Amino acid sequence: MSQHFLLSAASRTLSLKGIYQMGEDKAYQTFCEMRWDGGQATCPRCGCLDTYHISTRRKFKCKDCKHHFSVTSGTIFASRKMSFTDLLAAICLIVNGAKGISMIQMSRDLCCQYKTAFVLAHKIREAMGSARPSMPLEGDVEVDGMYNGGYVRPANLKENRVDRRLAEHQTGKRRVVVAFRQRKGRTLPFVVRSEAEGVELAMQHVSRMAVMHADEASHWDRLHEGWQVGRINHSEAYATLESCTNQVESYFSRLRRMIRGQHHHVSARYLHQYANHAAWLEDHRGLPNGELAGRVGDLALAHAISRNWKGYWQR
Repeated sequence: MSQHFLLSAASRTLSLKGIYQMGEDKAYQTFCEMRWDGGQATCPRCGCLDTYHISTRRKFKCKDCKHHFSVTSGTIFASRKMSFTDLLAAICLIVNGAKGISMIQMSRDLCCQYKTAFVLAHKIREAMGSARPSMPLEGDVEVDGMYNGGYVRPANLKENRVDRRLAEHQTGKRRVVVAFRQRKGRTLPFVVRSEAEGVELAMQHVSRMAVMHADEASHWDRLHEGWQVGRINHSEAYATLESCTNQVESYFSRLRRMIRGQHHHVSARYLHQYANHAAWLEDHRGLPNGELAGRVGDLALAHAISRNWKGYWQR
């Protein structure tokens, strides 16, 4: 019996031990190589390739426009205060956590404040979200929804308890993650208030030549107007020869374990960040962790300064 890839040595090409053994200079050079091909600095203001390297400050000066910049200038890591080894370690922790990582654990591993770990992780998630597919999904596309939040805690005394199913007793914080998953392709999640909104999202993000697969929920009936659709009734079976939604359910399984097992509570305000994080991990689950870290590093250094997160706390 062959060994699963994730259990083999080939899947372990990066470790925290290796990152800290390389030292700050090597970590800095790694950042330069991730941002610029070959490590040759390019001015982020004018695009000039002719630059001076100010080695004592780890900065560069453009010979054309005289602009001073660093390897993280204009990126998601702009205005950083953490060392390059700590930033690489943070990326490693994010990609190694198959079901995410709690910010308490991350702050302890990096020896930093909780809010520093919280914002840094959200910056990395924002960069992950920038890799969402821009082209319409094609082929066989599965769609489903997962409800999150809105829990109403029951009163202690029985006579004070209310019917939590009624609209007037809801918190209004419940959201739905509607996900489209292309088989052998990418996962595209959205955070909405009702699963029925997934039909409108399908019109925007799924090719009309695709074959849609959905469960028995009545709001998916409208999909038949625009696509060839396979339906699966989960009260009768989880999969048939004609249709199933097992791959999108696999994504929701990871997202549920991430929220319940690691974060315990996720605000509706940030749910899209966690949904994108889980989608990226699910889509790249067959790659070694060194390559995963490299891809996240490339995304982070190609991403512009965050408009939502600044420094080490929320703007």
